[in-house]
Amino acid sequence: MTKLRVAIVDDHVMFRAGVRSEIRDTVDIVAEAEDVESAVLAIAEHKPDVVLLDVHMPGGGGMEVIRRLHDRQPETKFLALSVSDAVDDVIGIIRAGARGYVTKNISGPELLAAIARVAAGDAVFSPRLAGFVLDAFAGTIEIAQVDEDLDRLTEREREVMRLIARGYAYKEVAKELFISVKTVETHVSSVLRKLQLSSRHELTRWANERRLI
Repeated sequence: MTKLRVAIVDDHVMFRAGVRSEIRDTVDIVAEAEDVESAVLAIAEHKPDVVLLDVHMPGGGGMEVIRRLHDRQPETKFLALSVSDAVDDVIGIIRAGARGYVTKNISGPELLAAIARVAAGDAVFSPRLAGFVLDAFAGTIEIAQVDEDLDRLTEREREVMRLIARGYAYKEVAKELFISVKTVETHVSSVLRKLQLSSRHELTRWANERRLI
């Protein structure tokens, strides 16, 4: 039986190496990439059956990769593989054209099963994330409003917003994102202004209501 052709797109070298070691005996890894530009070029050249795609990367993230390839290469399926389980990330990349979304704590056998299912045309989600998608299509989550609010924020502001809403101190956010405390303060002020909120408490409640943390 011909092995499925897979590309791994992630900006962390060690993570790509880990995925490679878990799946290389079962699938044919035809390409790897670390950002949007290299991913678009590699996928267009090698035409994999399935792309394991990180959501957040330099150059615009996984959604930008799908946007640039989805119409011209419809035979390639995209499976989002991310540390994030935030609803806007899940819904955003599914709406862009990904066939599934799993988190990076998935086991090797589970990932191989997800790759096979996506290649066959099925939709695959980690259990908790499947609920987000069902709620979105059922209208329980106001996705249009979430998109409108989040569109006001830069990608870095979204990262800061999630960490602050999870209860991180400014110093902890700075350490996590490799930026200064002053830069964190600037981002928080910008987020509060754009979302018309007045405090961290309001921000946490706002994020919880939209299942963003």
